[in-house]
Amino acid sequence: MAKDLAKIAAERGIKYFMISYTDLFGSQRAKLVPASAIAGMQKNGAGFAGFATWLDLSPADPDMFALPDPDTLIQLPWKPEVGWLASDIWMDGKPVEQGPRNVLKRVVSAAADAGFEMKSGVECEFFLTNADGTAIADSADTASKPCYDAAALMRRYDVITEICDAMLALGWEAYQNDHEDANGQFEMNWSYDKALVTADRHVFFKFMAKSIAEKHGLRATFMPKPFLGLTGSGCHAHVSLWKGKTNLFEDSKGELGVAKLGYHFIGGVISHADALCALLNPSVNSYKRINAPRTTSGATWAPNTVTYSGNNRTHMVRIPEPGRFEMRLADGAANPYLLQAGILAAGMDGIAHKTNPGKRLDINMYTDGHLVKDAKRLPLNMLDALRAFEGSTILKAALGASFVASYTKMKHAEWNDYAAYLSDWERHATLDC
Repeated sequence: MAKDLAKIAAERGIKYFMISYTDLFGSQRAKLVPASAIAGMQKNGAGFAGFATWLDLSPADPDMFALPDPDTLIQLPWKPEVGWLASDIWMDGKPVEQGPRNVLKRVVSAAADAGFEMKSGVECEFFLTNADGTAIADSADTASKPCYDAAALMRRYDVITEICDAMLALGWEAYQNDHEDANGQFEMNWSYDKALVTADRHVFFKFMAKSIAEKHGLRATFMPKPFLGLTGSGCHAHVSLWKGKTNLFEDSKGELGVAKLGYHFIGGVISHADALCALLNPSVNSYKRINAPRTTSGATWAPNTVTYSGNNRTHMVRIPEPGRFEMRLADGAANPYLLQAGILAAGMDGIAHKTNPGKRLDINMYTDGHLVKDAKRLPLNMLDALRAFEGSTILKAALGASFVASYTKMKHAEWNDYAAYLSDWERHATLDC
């Protein structure tokens, strides 16, 4: 039986609800609903004009309704009188097929029908900048190797601990926070869970980090590469597949403690890596991270080749310990729902076809990658990724043809908008050609 949100509001002192959904570009949209009206909203949803957000709809389309999921209720830690709710979008009595949360739920359901449940955790990297995003906020954070810098971490103690305290209070089992490899960059970790739960928390985490940073006069940005000379912000996903309480990826007799099923899953991810970039690296800026020259710290910590390894961070897929793997491709711009849906869809195809991931490589890809002649390269830009995604009949079938058509249509429009921009570099390089 669904939780009664009106009753919960009275018990917890909630005055307003944020009924929110995430659009195709990962932007969070919401309506603020007084608790006195939540019973009707729980039944019928909050109305939106879908065309007004990043969805492939027109002004002529009927109202779109966001139906809140009561199980996702979070009281804003910094304003507990407000309850946040993730929602599924509906139109004409049916789920909107292009809705990112709806896409993930369909892929999760298909996996469940096959007897599988994916669990995952994400490592969210972000920068704390000044209010307009033009520079990192901490002028003293200037080390050439700033990763794990204790002083720089403690100078942002108030922001980081407020976010972490909130995650602890919410029961997310937050377990570590650190200053990352770029000046002004941080990462915060919480425990893994079912793919949909992780995606909902990922959405809320980004909203929370931005809100709390703003409260402190700062800006939290998940932009993949906001500063060219510094390491970009990734969003690594740690993935395992379960049946009940059994981790199906774990096998003490398997190579590196991973079962054949796990390697087939990895094979699917590797097979579809170029197409997955359209989801995991969804912005023009994303390709300044995964195809970047060496940064001031000495490494990009991002892949540019489709390879896998053991506990070796220079590869796209890393197996750090038995029973799971880390997908290092995704960046901070990735839509939390599409990130999970893409990995699961690719992995399930690998299982269905018993895809061989190929030979494990244990070399340093940053220094010796040029010696690997048969490894597939990642797309050089968003357009190449979109074309690979459009050409993937497997991902189109798994994620939904309607979703793929809508997503690629809007992303092509974004690319065309970017391509129509005349940069200062072009003028400088070709004015006198």
